[in-house]
Amino acid sequence: MSVVAKGKVCVTGAGGFLASWVVDLLLSKDYFVHGTVRDPDNEKYSHLKKLEKAGDKLKLVKADLLDYASLQSAIAGCIGVFHVASPVPSSSVPNPEVEVMAPAVDGTLNVLKACVEANVKRVVYVSSAAALMMNPNWSKNQVIDESCWSDLEFCKRTENWYCASKTQAESEAFEFAKRTGISLVSICPTMVFGPVLQQHTVNASTLALAKLLKEGFESRENQVRLIVDVRDVAQALLLVYEKPEAEGRYICTAHKAKEKDVVEKLKSLYPNYNYPKSYVEVEERSTMTSEKLQKLGWTFRPLEETLVDSVESYRKAKILD
Repeated sequence: MSVVAKGKVCVTGAGGFLASWVVDLLLSKDYFVHGTVRDPDNEKYSHLKKLEKAGDKLKLVKADLLDYASLQSAIAGCIGVFHVASPVPSSSVPNPEVEVMAPAVDGTLNVLKACVEANVKRVVYVSSAAALMMNPNWSKNQVIDESCWSDLEFCKRTENWYCASKTQAESEAFEFAKRTGISLVSICPTMVFGPVLQQHTVNASTLALAKLLKEGFESRENQVRLIVDVRDVAQALLLVYEKPEAEGRYICTAHKAKEKDVVEKLKSLYPNYNYPKSYVEVEERSTMTSEKLQKLGWTFRPLEETLVDSVESYRKAKILD
């Protein structure tokens, strides 16, 4: 693939936590952006209209992942697509096949079909570390790399519907790309923290961090957390889009830290929140590496910067009292 010209690109689910930062980054690099949202007039997308250069270079387009015609019109005329939209279910889902699996899998295939029709030069798909880590046959001592896939049946059996949806969507996306010849690259981030741009909705990972600051849990499991900053994930997406040699999957993770250590770090910076009272040690799971992504030139910021910027933005957005 030749180096991508800075034409028009589409970002699906543009109002979300990560997608908002992707839109912001693309605008700052002088791309014209079609951002798909459910309802362009809804107040919850107002933060996108306030981004620098949004007035000239951003168009919000009404689209739904399960409505092919709406995706077709959003992607028409674009040379690149960043497929970021995907449902992240809360813990219990009454009808997972309909609520989680269909939007993730069918929605992704709809996006790719529209890309083929529009003659899009490259698609960057946001998958998840969830599509790699749920594999009971992978040795705990072996570092997880891009060759590892979550076991779909195991995910369904254990009712890890988010993992199942990401695993199936990503594998079917690569099969589709192989059949059609479309240039597809995927990014698989671990736990994504960082400042929020959106003011009206709270995404799952932001909620997880905010709860550590204010819920005052009696006891927590001292799990290893693999953390990456939302702005660094956005940079990774642009990197694999612009680098002709990028191919296949890329794990995107920056910091490995036990939750207790993250809490101690937050406590030293912000002593007055209601932190977990105690921690129970648990067995460590396999870790992951971003070596492949770093070889392309990706770098990441220090964990402390991510934590400080997260908390400050939560305060501003009234997520923390």
